[in-house]
Amino acid sequence: MPTFTHDGLTFHYRDVGDGVPFLFQHGLGADTSQTFSLYCPPNGIRLITLDCRGHGLTTPLGPVEKLTIPQFAADIAVLLDHLKLERAVIGGISMGAAASLHLALTQPERFLGLVLSRPAWLDEPRGSSFEIFGVVAQLIRRYGAWEGAIRFQASEIFQTINAASPDNALSLLAQFAHPRAEETVAKLEWIPKHHPSHPREGWRNLRMPTLVLGNRLDAIHPFEFAEEHARTIPGALLRELTPKSVDKEQHTADTQRFLDDFLTQFRTT
Repeated sequence: MPTFTHDGLTFHYRDVGDGVPFLFQHGLGADTSQTFSLYCPPNGIRLITLDCRGHGLTTPLGPVEKLTIPQFAADIAVLLDHLKLERAVIGGISMGAAASLHLALTQPERFLGLVLSRPAWLDEPRGSSFEIFGVVAQLIRRYGAWEGAIRFQASEIFQTINAASPDNALSLLAQFAHPRAEETVAKLEWIPKHHPSHPREGWRNLRMPTLVLGNRLDAIHPFEFAEEHARTIPGALLRELTPKSVDKEQHTADTQRFLDDFLTQFRTT
């Protein structure tokens, strides 16, 4: 993977294909493999993903107070500068969607279009609905990743989440499996506390083509959040994905199809 140095960190990223640049960012606890597993760029699309601070192969962790959505967005902007990209389509999944929306609102002139997949925030903190990440962080800090995962799987809260959304349960369990889970546990404490700095009324000022993807059976990424983004951003398209808890392969196929359809308008070849 190529790298660049910024703010005392070595950032890793993937850059595949030629054509219209589509910078598609991963979610909390994931890395570049997430976006590349969901979308295979066709001819005419250049897919780029950055390993955010505390994620993937980007090292070191850096100051924990910089584990924020605005800082992730600033790091993405540095990557665009590094690649000498004047304009691109920006998008992301969950945490990546929040960073992408932040960039679209603060630097709209840089972006051709916007993709928000399974948004996890509106314009206010999630509060108690995100306390589960703090539970995961406490288990990692107290018992380490291996034993913490065993205790989490045996807990009543895990069983409750698993019954409602197996995908949410697997996603939370995956936080323990990260090779640097103990080193980067702070991200599970800082990022869920995100307080969006742009009221949704400001979303109405966006003028770029926007695609919003959402699915049901997902407590971390409520479908209603996707609906609200699509309803508020002028001209935004809302497309419903098959929940991964129902059919993971179909979820991936849906993502590929909806992104292909949306990105066609930007392709020149």
